Amino acid sequence: MKTTLGVIVGNRGFFPDRLCDAGRKEMLQALERNGIGSVILPETSTKFGSVESISDAQQCADLFRRNADSIDGILVTLPNFGDERGVANAIRWSGLKVPVLIQAFSDDPKSMTIQDRRDSFCGKMSACNNLRQYGIPFTLTRLHTVNPDHPSFARDLADFVVTCRVIKGLKNLRVGALGARPAAFNTVRFSEKLLENAGISVETLDLYELFGRVDRLGDTDAPVQAKLAEIHSYVSAENVPPAALLKMAKFGVAVDNWMKAACLKATAIQCWTAMEEFFGVVPCTMMSMMSNTLRCSACETDIMGAVAMVALSQGSGLPSALVDWNNNYGEDPDKGVIFHCSNLPKDVFANTGKEKPVMDYQAIIAGTVGEKNTYGTIVGRVQASPFTYLRISTDEGAGRMRAYIGEGEVTDERLQTFGGYGVVRIPNFQKLLAHICENGFEHHVAVNPTRVAAGIREALCKYLGWEVYHHQ
Repeated sequence: MKTTLGVIVGNRGFFPDRLCDAGRKEMLQALERNGIGSVILPETSTKFGSVESISDAQQCADLFRRNADSIDGILVTLPNFGDERGVANAIRWSGLKVPVLIQAFSDDPKSMTIQDRRDSFCGKMSACNNLRQYGIPFTLTRLHTVNPDHPSFARDLADFVVTCRVIKGLKNLRVGALGARPAAFNTVRFSEKLLENAGISVETLDLYELFGRVDRLGDTDAPVQAKLAEIHSYVSAENVPPAALLKMAKFGVAVDNWMKAACLKATAIQCWTAMEEFFGVVPCTMMSMMSNTLRCSACETDIMGAVAMVALSQGSGLPSALVDWNNNYGEDPDKGVIFHCSNLPKDVFANTGKEKPVMDYQAIIAGTVGEKNTYGTIVGRVQASPFTYLRISTDEGAGRMRAYIGEGEVTDERLQTFGGYGVVRIPNFQKLLAHICENGFEHHVAVNPTRVAAGIREALCKYLGWEVYHHQ
């Protein structure tokens, strides 16, 4: 998931050109150190490949347009004051709608002569003023001025890469809704029109139709046998009847075919109870396998949960899970239990020694339809790690998209329970819980074993215009 940035080196003629020469080289070295690709004007096309005049801006815009498919974001670097019009025009004329990061070099108090001073401190304000006038959203570094080799700038780049990935991942996103919303779950209602307005489409398919496609698959068909082998290599299923595994394999093939035909990147599936009563397995294993390969799959037809999973996985490059904020943890106000029954991706589980995820029957639904009809859940403990949580929701009354995001840690504590679970610690957890309840957010939340909240918040709030509460 390498990120490539279009780089604009700002320049202003009455400052020494050598600052642009050295600054350009320093910035390209910093991008290379952080594994980021670049698209930048050649040094011979303008003064050291910098942008100042109308002609410079046009050349830069043309270059960016030719490479539009590979550019994920734009980095504006100001080795000196820079020409604010050149920067703004280059971005506007490029036609790119990608995140923009503004960086300005620091002056050295010991070198403030006319030959040495940068004035980037001041020039950054002018550049930002013009971008605001042009209606171009932008991201700032933590420090107003910061050199490319400073540790703070490395963190700025890491956050900005997350922002770029999320914007790219949500652009023209297509999510599949397989089956109807469970009748008892009003909480997963959403506005398909608000999603469409945000550039996210929902493709629906009835369970009845999918089961018809499953019925047309033969037990010995090559795709079915390949999927069966994939299941056996994915997770231990020693106690699961072979007939149930075959059903899962056929279900998985049918879903794969649907996703490919409909160009879907994620799914939300009606996981109970029609699936168990009339088909005889739960879809959890297949959903877990999809999420583990970043084809996010949310249970209980939670489309918004699937969208949040995609945002997290795009930002981190790692599998996301959808869980319930499920239980308190004793008297500790900053701890709680996350849980699902479960379809969590294998890579989020503890998987060392005797503690490994296994396939089993779904203990909750088994009480209604019997154990033999509920095989396919993935049972285990979520491994200890930092984590980011995210919930996205549609607020139909206000006509807007809303979200909350934050970070915490999954602890190493264990419980005697079933399904997939983890004990989490979140600073000021009670304030977050109050925010969830007071603002009518759902009890589902997407989680990911990384710290990417800052970059995702910037993407959703700054570039998509959604209302985001960042719990800190």
